[in-house]
Formats: sequence, structure tokens, C-alpha cells
Amino acid sequence: MTRNSARSTLGAAPVRRIRPADAARMRALRLEMLADSPLAFLETLADAAARPHAEYAARIAYTSQGSHTAQFVADPGGRLVGHAGGVASSDELGLTVVFGVYVTPARRGGGLLADLIDGVAAWSRACGRPELMLEVVVGNDRAYRAYRRLGFTDTGVRVPHPTIPALRELQMRRAA
Repeated sequence: MTRNSARSTLGAAPVRRIRPADAARMRALRLEMLADSPLAFLETLADAAARPHAEYAARIAYTSQGSHTAQFVADPGGRLVGHAGGVASSDELGLTVVFGVYVTPARRGGGLLADLIDGVAAWSRACGRPELMLEVVVGNDRAYRAYRRLGFTDTGVRVPHPTIPALRELQMRRAA
């Protein structure tokens, strides 16, 4: 029995690749993500709320298949409770960049983060990319510790936050 299936029998949310039919539920989760953790994502809540549903639906359809980018969701039925995405690095062959990682507050600490990262990792390996990389805002110690527990190591690389120049992000990597 895998870790995910063991947790599923205990009432955790199964993790799976997103499907086109998930567009409305993913939009709701995206708005929650941005309201809860505005510094962690690359758009504002206002921008996301103003985006037409058709744009969400098109992105979900695109990331529901293929090997360039994918999104995974934790789906207990009803409202989605977690998300993680991956995209092939444009700079480094064999690397998947993890993005948009989020677990709804009521579900944190229950193993969903590991399951979401495992979903991205399995997809990355299947696509021939054996390494994962993600970026965390410097000072977000909770996220930093959580990723360390999942086997990510701090590379020492620091980069400017893409939308807030006063902030820096640190890069972490692990095998997929």
C-alpha cells in the first residue's frame, strides 16, 4: 500500500492530475490561495478574481495533459483542498520547477503536501526529468521546514521575488 492510499483510507484527500471539468473548483481554490498567502504566488487576488472563467478553463485544459506542465489537486469530493504544479525548466534539461503549492489551512499537517509533491515528482520522472526545484520567500520558515522534511535542500541560491522587489526567494532542490 502506498503512503497516499494508506492516508486515503483514513479520510485524506486523494491527489490526482487536474481535469478540464475542475476549472470552476480550481478557480475557487486559486482565489483562496491568493487570499491566504498573497506573497507566495505571482498574481494578486484582484487580478485573479477579474480573470474570466474561460481563461481558467483554458489553462486547466492545457495542464491536464502533456509533459511540459501539469497541475495536481487534492480532491476529497466537493471543494478542492490542495494544489501543486510543475513545469519543465526552460534553462535546465532534466529539471521540473514546482509552482503554486498550497494546502487549505484546515488540511495542513495531514500529509497532503507530501502527496501533492509526490504527484508532481512522479509526473516529472515519467517525463524524463529526475530533479525538482522550487523557490520559497526568504523568511517563510514554515514552508522552508516543510520542504526540508520532504527532502528538499537549500541550494544557497537567492533570487529576487518576481513581483515584490524588496523580497528574495531561496531555491531548494531534491530528486523527483
